Amino acid sequence: MSNESFLAQRLICVAVIDRTEDAVPLAEALLAGGLNVIEVTFRTAAAAEAIARIRRSLPTMGVGAGTLLTADQVRQASEAGAQFGVAPGLSESVSNAAQKHKLPLFPGVITPTEVMHALDLGWTTLKFFPAGAAGGVDMLKALAGPFGHTGVKFIPTGGVTAANLPSYLAVPQVAAVGGSWMAERKLVADKAWDKITALTAEAMKIAQQTQK
Repeated sequence: MSNESFLAQRLICVAVIDRTEDAVPLAEALLAGGLNVIEVTFRTAAAAEAIARIRRSLPTMGVGAGTLLTADQVRQASEAGAQFGVAPGLSESVSNAAQKHKLPLFPGVITPTEVMHALDLGWTTLKFFPAGAAGGVDMLKALAGPFGHTGVKFIPTGGVTAANLPSYLAVPQVAAVGGSWMAERKLVADKAWDKITALTAEAMKIAQQTQK
């Protein structure tokens, strides 16, 4: 899968998975809601195995690894079968590891300086994080201005909800939006698969209504 296919639905579910046995049912719940991309965050010990299980069981699901903070986590993600990586910030060691393992990376940025650094490192699709706390859509529009001609695209994440999803998707430089509200940690822990499917279907409906 290319970056374009990961981002085609313009929505990425950001999930924290505490138990590996929840990985496949969660991915199935997202697929039932119409979404075929999940970012499994490396915030728990279950992350790598969760990625591997989803990749083995559900070949139609695009699976990324999130919260990549170290080169070793990039290696683990790649070996588990992750198809893309996401980092909350911009790290040369993570960037170099992603390039070594041929793992498409969406590094996190929040300032013009970080955008310029990311472009220097060869990345053009960047996570805008934490979107809500950093000024939301207004900040994103201001940041996009000087870089519009560079082809840079953003994936705002952090503080995104069903309510503000349309305003983020309306920004031309937004490739996709990352959100955890569809599969919050407690919903996964409670195995609330039907609820996750319903929230995903609602989000997908919004995304489709705001297609460019």
